Amino acid sequence: MQERGRKRRPILGVGILGALLASAGVLLHLIVPPPNTWLMTSRLLAGEGRDYRWRSLDDISPRLVEAVIAAEDSTFCAHRGFDMKAIERALKSNARAEKRGRGRIRGGSTISQQTAKNVFLWPGRDWIRKGFETGYTVLIETVWGKRRIMEVYLNVAEWAPGVYGAEAASQHWYGKSAGDLSAREAARLAAILPSPRRYKAASPGPYVRRRASRIQVAMGTVRNDGLASCVLR
Repeated sequence: MQERGRKRRPILGVGILGALLASAGVLLHLIVPPPNTWLMTSRLLAGEGRDYRWRSLDDISPRLVEAVIAAEDSTFCAHRGFDMKAIERALKSNARAEKRGRGRIRGGSTISQQTAKNVFLWPGRDWIRKGFETGYTVLIETVWGKRRIMEVYLNVAEWAPGVYGAEAASQHWYGKSAGDLSAREAARLAAILPSPRRYKAASPGPYVRRRASRIQVAMGTVRNDGLASCVLR
């Protein structure tokens, strides 16, 4: 028994050290903007440029907050990091797609989970990364709160090849500041989030126009039902 206990101590020590390092990173970025992300670094190493301009949430249009909540996570203000109904729907959808042998893999990630992944973790879908994502999601929900999560999310999300964050995206697609985005422009930016390297927010094709129109309608529900009240003052 003593021998077994001695073997477990290094594993326990590594686990504690990992938890402390994770907590330190979360605490640091409560105040300091992330200087980089794994995705940005990998793109830079591949020879792609980087346009990344941090802006306070107060300097980003409220319409963009409403648009990403409408498009990505309508229960953002109600959940504690995980939307179990969305996860269940995604699992069922993916099981049906796998059975048919075709279809797009659907995710059930909340904005909190996407933020945890974008800031702290490498791209991918493996179970190890998913476990870390869960832990980081709990940490940022506890330490950062909803406004900071949204602020970080809007600043690190990719909106075009080499274009990260709302300010860079707004300048890239519309030649204006993120604080001046209209509801239509915000909806189009939210519409391309799932595939920002494939679609265009300016002069979009039929798919993005249709999706953006649905998002813009849903933004009214977000606004009227207070679904962004945890973010917008």
